Amino acid sequence: MSIQTTIERKLTSAFSPERLAVLNESHLHAGHHHAESGHHETFDGSGETHFRVRIVAKEFSGKSRLERHRAVNTLLADELAAGVHALAIEASAPGETTRW
Repeated sequence: MSIQTTIERKLTSAFSPERLAVLNESHLHAGHHHAESGHHETFDGSGETHFRVRIVAKEFSGKSRLERHRAVNTLLADELAAGVHALAIEASAPGETTRW
C-alpha cells in the first residue's frame, strides 16, 4: 500500500472528513537538498516524501490551528518517522472558508 493511501485511510478513519485531499507534492521539491543521516543529498523528486493534506472535518470545530495540526501530526507520526519529509496541513471545520 502506498504512503498516500495509508495517509488517506488514517485521516478518513480518525476524522470522518466532509472533504479530503492528500496531494503528493514530492515532485515539486526536486533539486532541493535534504540532510539525511548527516549527509546532504540532492532530492530527485521521486517517491512519497512531501505531502499536502487538505481536510474539512467536524472534529476541528472550536479548535485552534495549532490543535488541528497537532491532531494530524500525531495521527501520522509513524509516516513522519518512516520517511515523510514534509507535511503541509490545511485543516478546517465545516463552514469555514477554504481555499480549495
